[in-house]
Amino acid sequence: MLAPIKVLVVGCGNMGASHAKAYHSNPDFEIVGLVSRGDSKERLNMELGGKYTCFDDYQVALTTVRPDAVCISTYPDTHEEYAILAFEHAAHVFIEKPLADTVLGAKRVVDAAIRANKKLVVGYILRHHPSWIRFIEEGKKMGSPLVFRMNLNQQSQGYMWNVHRNLMQSLSPIVDCGVHYIDVMCQMTDAKPIAVSAIGARLTNDIPNDNYNYGQLQIRFDDGSVGWYEAGWGPMMSQTAFFVKDVIGPKGAVSIVANDASKDGNSDSVESHTKTESIRVHYADLDQENKLVKADEWINLTDEPNHQELCDREQTFFRDAIFEDLDLTKSMADAVSSLQIALACDESVRTGDIIKL
Repeated sequence: MLAPIKVLVVGCGNMGASHAKAYHSNPDFEIVGLVSRGDSKERLNMELGGKYTCFDDYQVALTTVRPDAVCISTYPDTHEEYAILAFEHAAHVFIEKPLADTVLGAKRVVDAAIRANKKLVVGYILRHHPSWIRFIEEGKKMGSPLVFRMNLNQQSQGYMWNVHRNLMQSLSPIVDCGVHYIDVMCQMTDAKPIAVSAIGARLTNDIPNDNYNYGQLQIRFDDGSVGWYEAGWGPMMSQTAFFVKDVIGPKGAVSIVANDASKDGNSDSVESHTKTESIRVHYADLDQENKLVKADEWINLTDEPNHQELCDREQTFFRDAIFEDLDLTKSMADAVSSLQIALACDESVRTGDIIKL
């Protein structure tokens, strides 16, 4: 029986709280501290029974509790510094996406993990969702080239608008959320991304002057595949067609259909971001009269985890990576690559140029 992994949780907001709950319920982990600058750590601690030590300062927490692992769910502009510091203290790292706020920063984090011979797992939550895994598998069957159509617009208000405004102090929506769906596109095609273009608009004065809260990116791949992703945050956003997840190829199309999420209209709910409900597979086969010969197939998987269950699965994978010494070379490279593409899109918004990769 292996000893529990002593984990320090840094950042106790939305994602940090979910990851802490995953550790709290998993006997293979032992939380040795909760860290945040505000009072979110105290609220989370009370929710977990008031049994954990709380810290205001990350470095103090590191040297005090000497964790085996660190979970980083802070704002992206701290990711690079916090992750490298964890590796310097001989700790494994689970870090929320994006890996850093610059490509060089992301590469430095990966290099630090390799130097320390420690595991680095990036929070690409959709990689642990059975329906998204199936969506990618079915999309690969549709031939080449592929057309990707995806968005996630969030009519955020109240607490979530505070979260989004804070995120936009360092990153735009098409970078923060875009890395997820760029990662999905890159998993679905073996082709190499070669160029990006993007547009954006600043629809509020509540964010920094040099940022925007609506954006759309386009990616071209070297096999002729193309994709777009759209993201908007704020109380002004429309909830019409806020959830589009679609791939089209010569052999047909695969779509994630989220009927209930769309009806509820909760576009800023984390549950609606990951909920699939069903997958529709359309086949392009025609008969001699050019009529479709196969009915659309509906795939409804019985394993449909909610957001907390997905976080539980992410942390189970983190445990396995540590205990089983999994090779994470490709997943780390993928995290850097998706960030590089997203930041190139951000550059395109700001310059108006097509960016070659």
